[in-house]
Formats: sequence, structure tokens, C-alpha cells
Amino acid sequence: QVQIVESGGGLVQPGGSLRLSCEVSGGLFSLYIMSWYRQAPGKQRELVASITKSGTTNYVDSVKGRFTISRDNAKNMVYLQMNSLKPEDTAVYYCNGKFVNDYWGQGTQVTVSS
Repeated sequence: QVQIVESGGGLVQPGGSLRLSCEVSGGLFSLYIMSWYRQAPGKQRELVASITKSGTTNYVDSVKGRFTISRDNAKNMVYLQMNSLKPEDTAVYYCNGKFVNDYWGQGTQVTVSS
């Protein structure tokens, strides 16, 4: 059974940084496309960034140049480095793994506020 656990969320001031971590267990992690999604109150969940098994990355336009997704296949970990955070980045961030099926974590709250 695949389990996904996110960590690293919190409260940060505008312009600050956070690093989210996602640990995957119970599956063939190296084969997964891994992604970070976010959902703000009253809004639909949106794809923020994704990374293929070979390391190809993709970002939503609103975070390009500020966020970096990476993975460590030896540790079954995915990371999202978030810099220059803005209030509009406030959301619950979810880690997703896709290989035939979709697997989701429980989410971690990121709040950007002064």
C-alpha cells in the first residue's frame, strides 16, 4: 500500500522561504511522476509543479522562478523549495504520485502573511 506524507508547511512572512518535503513508501517511487498541488480556500486544486522519473520538471506560470521541485529516488523523497513567497501562495499543499494510479498525501498548510 502506497503512503504519502508531506511536511514542512507553516507560517511565513511575504518574501520568505519554505521547503516542503514528501516521503513516499510502499511503491515503486522511481517510476512515479511526482507533483505538488495546492488548494486555497474557495478555489479548485491546482497543479503547482511536477517532476518525472528522469527529472524533467514543469511549473505553473505563477511560481516559475520562485519554486523548485526536486526528487531523491534513493530516499523516496520529493521536495518543493519555495522562495519569494507571496500571500497568494497561501494554500494547503498536497503531494501526488502517479503511476497507473494516483496517490495523495494528507496535505500541509502554507500560510504567507505579515
